[in-house]
Amino acid sequence: MLAGLGGAALLTPPFAALPGRALSQTPPEANTSSGDGPPRTLVAGPAKIRLRPAPAVESDIWAFDGATPGPVLRIKQGETLRFKLENRTTALLSLHWQGLRGEASQDGVGGFSRPPIAPGESFEYRLTPPDSGTILYRPLVLGGSSEPAGRGLGGLLIVEEQEPPAVDLDLPMLVTDWLIGDDQAIQPFEPHGASAAAAGRLGSWLTVNGKPPPQPVKLRPGSRVRLRLANGCNARIMRLRFDGAKAAVIAVDGQPTETFEPVHAQLPFAPGTRYDVVLDLPVEAGASVNVTALIGPGLPLVRIVTEGAAKVPPAAAPALKLNPALPAAVRMQDALRPDMVIEGGARLTPDRTLDFTGLDLARPWLVNGGTGARDGKPLFSVKRGTPIVMAIDNRTTFVQPLHVHGHAFRLLHPLDDGWENYFLDTVQIPEGKKRHIAFIADNPGRWLISSTVLERFDLGLWSWFEVV
Repeated sequence: MLAGLGGAALLTPPFAALPGRALSQTPPEANTSSGDGPPRTLVAGPAKIRLRPAPAVESDIWAFDGATPGPVLRIKQGETLRFKLENRTTALLSLHWQGLRGEASQDGVGGFSRPPIAPGESFEYRLTPPDSGTILYRPLVLGGSSEPAGRGLGGLLIVEEQEPPAVDLDLPMLVTDWLIGDDQAIQPFEPHGASAAAAGRLGSWLTVNGKPPPQPVKLRPGSRVRLRLANGCNARIMRLRFDGAKAAVIAVDGQPTETFEPVHAQLPFAPGTRYDVVLDLPVEAGASVNVTALIGPGLPLVRIVTEGAAKVPPAAAPALKLNPALPAAVRMQDALRPDMVIEGGARLTPDRTLDFTGLDLARPWLVNGGTGARDGKPLFSVKRGTPIVMAIDNRTTFVQPLHVHGHAFRLLHPLDDGWENYFLDTVQIPEGKKRHIAFIADNPGRWLISSTVLERFDLGLWSWFEVV
């Protein structure tokens, strides 16, 4: 299946485009309401989309205003975003804003931070993000997230800096995979199936901004591109490789960082992860720059070709101002030190097959011996401003990507002798390993720590903490 994914993308027809454009593959941008004006309406409902190239028939999916991904919601830092979501699907819905350090009541976890939106009902979101950055919005409902996300609901919220860096193209890129059959129909969802107790729902086809990859772009030589990369897959964990130009990471999970080049030109890319990457294109015409997902033989996601007269390359290195609202350091000697132990899931046999013997498929994952419960005991409850150093012990045979809601944290080095120079809200814990994260619990409310593999989340792989 993975080899087919990689090979099929190479059959995408040649493209033609205007210079400086990312073509129609760029998601539409919504005119959102700010302040006291009437809210814009966003409708979630059935739609038909051609996911594979013609002559493949269209697939029946769920979409926002008939499109997948949903419109890019773009506002300036300090503005308020208002829109009304109408639910015309057959499932309960609620939208979580991954990377938003806002109010707990607006975190959007249906059944936890607010009641879910029933079919035929609507809800008005009012968000005032305190930070600039790239935020992923996608369905998150206790026990019911996999299907609405796997049918196509998701999108990006971009909170622009007051002084954004100058680029020739600012390109949002939402990567999604789909489990579809030869008839292009989305395959049934099995909430208690074997896949939910293993890697999760891995698709048989991958899209970039809702279209077959690679996304084609033509720009003048010497141009500067800002890619906003987001993994909106239900479960697929991958790595990205950058070829043909140096990649400079300027933000991770929406938070600005000191600019750095990825090691070996690669970045880990788990569900929920976002990167802002700047590419300075070669000054030669006809050069090709690729962003490739390391799936099977390699799947090109974006292909940028230079054409036309060369531009003078930017002299200054790309950079964003660091977020002054985040702490430069965490006093770990004063920190509360909770533990989060993840167990369960299928076991790996010596011959590299999966063993489900004795596993309760309705409850395959455990966090500190139980499963997530909104009325259960919190992982910890602290006063606002308390430093936290949390140990996450992954005792399973699978990588565990986890998201801390409402906060940004540092990943500590394995030897506890420092931390990475960027903030995260999503982290991958390798199989059989323990990692530590550190943050200041400064956002009042009840917050989840949840698996970003939605099938695991639906089966209870989450916990919560409280800041008072």
